[in-house]
Amino acid sequence: MFRSIRTAVVTALCIAFSAHFNLAAAQDRRVPSSLAELRLSYAPIVQRVQPAVVNVYAAKVVQNRNPLLDDPIFRRFFGGGQQQEQVQRSLGSGVIVDSSGLVVTNVHVIEGADQVKVSLSDKREFEAEIVLKDSRSDLAVLRLKDTKEKFPALEFTNSDELMVGDVVMAIGNPFGVGQTVTHGIISALARTQVGITDYQFFIQTDAAINPGNSGGALVDMNGRLAGINTAIYSRSGGSQGIGFAIPANMVRVVVASAKNGGTAVKRPWLGAKLQAVTPEIAESLGLRSPTGALVASVVPNGPAAKAGLKSSDLITGIDNQTVDDPNAFDYRFATRPLGGTAQIDVQRGGKPLKLTIALESAPDIGRNELVVTARSPFQGAKFSTITPALADELHLDADTEGVVITDLGGDSAAANVGFQKGDIILAVNNQKIGKTVDLEKAAGVSQRLWRITLVRGGQQINVTLGG
Repeated sequence: MFRSIRTAVVTALCIAFSAHFNLAAAQDRRVPSSLAELRLSYAPIVQRVQPAVVNVYAAKVVQNRNPLLDDPIFRRFFGGGQQQEQVQRSLGSGVIVDSSGLVVTNVHVIEGADQVKVSLSDKREFEAEIVLKDSRSDLAVLRLKDTKEKFPALEFTNSDELMVGDVVMAIGNPFGVGQTVTHGIISALARTQVGITDYQFFIQTDAAINPGNSGGALVDMNGRLAGINTAIYSRSGGSQGIGFAIPANMVRVVVASAKNGGTAVKRPWLGAKLQAVTPEIAESLGLRSPTGALVASVVPNGPAAKAGLKSSDLITGIDNQTVDDPNAFDYRFATRPLGGTAQIDVQRGGKPLKLTIALESAPDIGRNELVVTARSPFQGAKFSTITPALADELHLDADTEGVVITDLGGDSAAANVGFQKGDIILAVNNQKIGKTVDLEKAAGVSQRLWRITLVRGGQQINVTLGG
């Protein structure tokens, strides 16, 4: 009986508490009591930010070749004909990041462009020159030509301080309709499986981003640049509420290189190869979850080796920031300034330790770039001797030797026989190719047959071509 009475009392109290809680919650939701509350708006932020967001127009001339011209009979009766020129145009967005007229956009917006124009929010247009392209991050820096005025520019926020749920706005030129503002929240941070750039570390947002937004601004509620919008996940070509932006801290590194007069971005070099931790590896190491970056190999005398990093070490953090996988480490490490040091958190044999690693760029002496002009299967291609810096750029083992194709040209003999950018030439007619001078010598000798050993996508291939 007492138990029944006690149960009834508890039930009554719960009902009363619930009613009180619901009443309190209802009281928190009220009708706006003043005109000022009705006019709460993002407009002040937009007005401050909008002048620094621009439209980017890129154009390139391409040759339209009639495939019938490849037929000798057609050419004989109808003549060689002329290749028709066509102008291809691409449209994107950009952000002014320095009052002198420096603009950041995506590389894929201006790739291959013969002419780039920038249109400001006040409808003025300027010719722009490409100062720096960084394909690894898909970021490019432009400079407005023939102008001495001061332009409105956005300041960078510290993108490492962003949190999931923060309100952000995306500003750009979707579908070419004109400057457009959308808003949403940060849906996720540190997205590392997107597959867009070498540095897999993106801000995900549900702010509507569409084609044409690429290179535009993702800004926080302080009106500072949180990231550069660069891609969407879509099955229809339109916004599905999943957009990706390059974090401001990576953008800052690329802009700093451009301001310092660099034509390429210099980043810290680890001097070690990392691999992801699979569930099987985690179990063998006694880890609770498959996180961290496992050291697969260490380059002798490189920064990692000098810091004491060893194969089979597990990197779990850098400068008190957690590292979930190799992509996360690559991003964190790449955004550190050259010349200082970083603290690496490591587990070795189940025991934690800290290592101090110097932040220095990879050696890049001795590329000795070469464009082959001799009549050979290599004619027209551009080659480079593999240096530690180039190996790091191409995600090769640091001890990789040989000569790599860095450019094929538009209609070169090398492209026509099937060579690809990134192919590593190891040997020609049984002669080892270690440097570009070796390839130049081999290509200069007339041959009836060319026996070539190369590496493509990690696989060694033997090829025989006619002279």
